[in-house]
Amino acid sequence: MKQILPIVLAGLLGGSLAAAQGSDDAASPIFIEGEVDDLSQFVWQNRLVVIFADSPNDPNFGLQVEYLEARIDELDERDILVLTDTDPSVQTALRTKLRPRGFMMVLIGKDGEVKLRKPFPWDVRELTRTIDKMPIRQREIRERRTLQDN
Repeated sequence: MKQILPIVLAGLLGGSLAAAQGSDDAASPIFIEGEVDDLSQFVWQNRLVVIFADSPNDPNFGLQVEYLEARIDELDERDILVLTDTDPSVQTALRTKLRPRGFMMVLIGKDGEVKLRKPFPWDVRELTRTIDKMPIRQREIRERRTLQDN
Protein backbone atom coordinates (compact mmCIF):
# COMPACT_ATOMS: atom_id res chain seq x y z
CA MET A 1 0.00 0.00 0.00
CA LYS A 2 2.85 2.40 0.84
CA GLN A 3 4.32 1.83 -2.64
CA ILE A 4 1.07 2.64 -4.45
CA LEU A 5 0.37 5.93 -2.64
CA PRO A 6 3.31 7.87 -4.16
CA ILE A 7 2.33 6.65 -7.63
CA VAL A 8 -1.28 7.73 -7.15
CA LEU A 9 -0.24 11.12 -5.77
CA ALA A 10 2.20 11.65 -8.63
CA GLY A 11 -0.55 10.81 -11.09
CA LEU A 12 -2.98 13.23 -9.47
CA LEU A 13 -0.43 16.04 -9.24
CA GLY A 14 0.77 15.42 -12.79
CA GLY A 15 -2.80 15.56 -14.08
CA SER A 16 -3.52 18.82 -12.29
CA LEU A 17 -0.24 20.25 -13.60
CA ALA A 18 -1.18 19.28 -17.14
CA ALA A 19 -4.62 20.82 -16.65
CA ALA A 20 -3.04 24.03 -15.38
CA GLN A 21 -0.71 24.14 -18.37
CA GLY A 22 -3.64 23.49 -20.68
CA SER A 23 -5.53 26.42 -19.19
CA ASP A 24 -2.51 28.67 -19.85
CA ASP A 25 -2.56 27.63 -23.50
CA ALA A 26 -6.28 28.37 -23.69
CA ALA A 27 -5.67 31.84 -22.19
CA SER A 28 -3.32 32.78 -25.04
CA PRO A 29 -4.72 31.24 -28.22
CA ILE A 30 -1.81 32.20 -30.46
CA PHE A 31 -1.25 28.69 -31.84
CA ILE A 32 -3.95 27.39 -34.18
CA GLU A 33 -3.76 23.75 -35.25
CA GLY A 34 -5.81 22.23 -38.00
CA GLU A 35 -7.08 23.50 -41.30
CA VAL A 36 -7.91 27.14 -41.87
CA ASP A 37 -9.79 27.45 -45.15
CA ASP A 38 -9.95 31.20 -45.49
CA LEU A 39 -7.07 33.47 -44.53
CA SER A 40 -9.12 36.57 -45.34
CA GLN A 41 -10.63 36.39 -41.85
CA PHE A 42 -7.24 37.50 -40.49
CA VAL A 43 -6.61 40.40 -42.92
CA TRP A 44 -6.00 43.70 -41.09
CA GLN A 45 -6.45 41.88 -37.76
CA ASN A 46 -3.43 39.57 -37.41
CA ARG A 47 -0.07 38.71 -38.85
CA LEU A 48 0.32 34.99 -39.47
CA VAL A 49 3.29 32.71 -39.02
CA VAL A 50 2.54 29.50 -40.87
CA ILE A 51 4.75 26.51 -40.09
CA PHE A 52 4.76 23.57 -42.48
CA ALA A 53 6.49 20.23 -41.97
CA ASP A 54 6.11 16.73 -43.35
CA SER A 55 5.68 15.39 -39.79
CA PRO A 56 5.20 16.77 -36.30
CA ASN A 57 8.43 14.88 -35.49
CA ASP A 58 10.48 17.02 -37.91
CA PRO A 59 13.33 18.49 -35.82
CA ASN A 60 13.02 21.85 -37.60
CA PHE A 61 9.30 21.98 -36.78
CA GLY A 62 9.97 21.24 -33.11
CA LEU A 63 12.72 23.85 -32.94
CA GLN A 64 10.55 26.52 -34.62
CA VAL A 65 7.67 25.89 -32.21
CA GLU A 66 10.14 26.01 -29.30
CA TYR A 67 11.48 29.37 -30.50
CA LEU A 68 7.97 30.80 -30.78
CA GLU A 69 6.72 29.47 -27.44
CA ALA A 70 9.77 30.89 -25.64
CA ARG A 71 8.84 34.48 -26.59
CA ILE A 72 5.09 34.30 -26.94
CA ASP A 73 4.55 37.76 -25.40
CA GLU A 74 6.47 39.38 -28.26
CA LEU A 75 4.27 37.56 -30.77
CA ASP A 76 1.13 38.65 -28.97
CA GLU A 77 2.32 42.26 -28.91
CA ARG A 78 2.58 42.14 -32.72
CA ASP A 79 -0.83 40.48 -33.24
CA ILE A 80 0.74 37.24 -34.49
CA LEU A 81 -1.15 33.97 -34.81
CA VAL A 82 0.75 30.76 -35.54
CA LEU A 83 -0.81 28.20 -37.89
CA THR A 84 0.73 24.74 -38.12
CA ASP A 85 0.37 22.08 -40.81
CA THR A 86 2.30 18.83 -40.42
CA ASP A 87 0.32 16.52 -42.71
CA PRO A 88 1.37 16.79 -46.37
CA SER A 89 -1.02 13.97 -47.37
CA VAL A 90 -3.97 16.35 -46.87
CA GLN A 91 -4.00 19.10 -49.48
CA THR A 92 -5.21 21.97 -47.34
CA ALA A 93 -5.97 25.42 -48.74
CA LEU A 94 -2.76 26.67 -47.09
CA ARG A 95 -0.63 23.99 -48.75
CA THR A 96 -2.23 24.67 -52.10
CA LYS A 97 -1.64 28.42 -51.82
CA LEU A 98 1.85 28.43 -50.27
CA ARG A 99 3.28 25.21 -51.81
CA PRO A 100 5.73 24.13 -49.10
CA ARG A 101 8.41 21.50 -49.67
CA GLY A 102 9.30 19.89 -46.38
CA PHE A 103 9.80 22.35 -43.54
CA MET A 104 8.88 25.95 -44.27
CA MET A 105 8.06 28.98 -42.14
CA VAL A 106 5.99 31.71 -43.80
CA LEU A 107 5.21 35.19 -42.48
CA ILE A 108 2.00 36.74 -43.79
CA GLY A 109 1.44 40.43 -43.08
CA LYS A 110 -1.75 42.07 -41.91
CA ASP A 111 -2.46 42.95 -45.54
CA GLY A 112 -2.67 39.23 -46.35
CA GLU A 113 0.51 39.17 -48.43
CA VAL A 114 3.45 36.80 -47.96
CA LYS A 115 6.31 38.82 -46.49
CA LEU A 116 8.87 36.12 -45.79
CA ARG A 117 9.58 32.44 -46.50
CA LYS A 118 12.28 30.49 -44.72
CA PRO A 119 13.28 26.84 -45.24
CA PHE A 120 14.75 26.65 -41.73
CA PRO A 121 13.67 27.75 -38.22
CA TRP A 122 13.89 31.44 -37.46
CA ASP A 123 14.41 32.99 -34.05
CA VAL A 124 11.68 35.30 -32.71
CA ARG A 125 14.22 38.11 -32.43
CA GLU A 126 14.89 37.96 -36.18
CA LEU A 127 11.19 37.62 -36.92
CA THR A 128 10.18 40.61 -34.78
CA ARG A 129 12.93 42.78 -36.24
CA THR A 130 11.59 42.02 -39.72
CA ILE A 131 8.04 42.82 -38.64
CA ASP A 132 9.06 46.02 -36.84
CA LYS A 133 10.50 47.40 -40.12
CA MET A 134 7.16 47.02 -41.93
CA PRO A 135 5.13 50.22 -42.54
CA ILE A 136 1.98 48.94 -40.82
CA ARG A 137 3.95 47.97 -37.71
CA GLN A 138 5.72 51.35 -37.73
CA ARG A 139 2.30 53.04 -37.69
CA GLU A 140 1.18 50.79 -34.81
CA ILE A 141 4.26 51.78 -32.81
CA ARG A 142 3.64 55.50 -33.45
CA GLU A 143 -0.02 55.16 -32.44
CA ARG A 144 0.91 53.31 -29.25
CA ARG A 145 3.42 56.04 -28.33
CA THR A 146 0.80 58.73 -28.96
CA LEU A 147 -1.66 56.94 -26.66
CA GLN A 148 0.97 56.57 -23.96
CA ASP A 149 1.91 60.25 -24.16
CA ASN A 150 -1.71 61.35 -23.66
